[in-house]
Amino acid sequence: MRMITTTILSLTLMGFAAQDAQAGLREERDINAGLLTIAVADKIRRACGDISGQLWTARSYLVGLKKIAAERGYTQAEIDAYVNDSDNKAEMRKLRNTYFQSKGASNLDHASLCKLGRTEIAAQTQIGAFLKAK
Repeated sequence: MRMITTTILSLTLMGFAAQDAQAGLREERDINAGLLTIAVADKIRRACGDISGQLWTARSYLVGLKKIAAERGYTQAEIDAYVNDSDNKAEMRKLRNTYFQSKGASNLDHASLCKLGRTEIAAQTQIGAFLKAK
């Protein structure tokens, strides 16, 4: 009985730790800005037939963001849970679409995303670094 109680307590505490890590990662502005940059570039890449992704560049950038999070004390499991959480993904899509609107584009209008993608590439922005005109 004592072992069951200890196991339940441990699992409960692990759940609270994961929630704390998610709350903490939500506050990491630079990491979230980087994730937003990747999300914007990925949507443009998927929506626009004449733009491809620089997938190795984006992957390397993501690894760098994860390294920063790890240096700040987050475990790999906490980072992965945060990145893969459906609520966090929905929030990132909302932020991504707000970014598109701020640039005169829409996530529902592929032509506007292609135009934005070409603009980002030409301006050599971080988003543009993840994209390549075909």
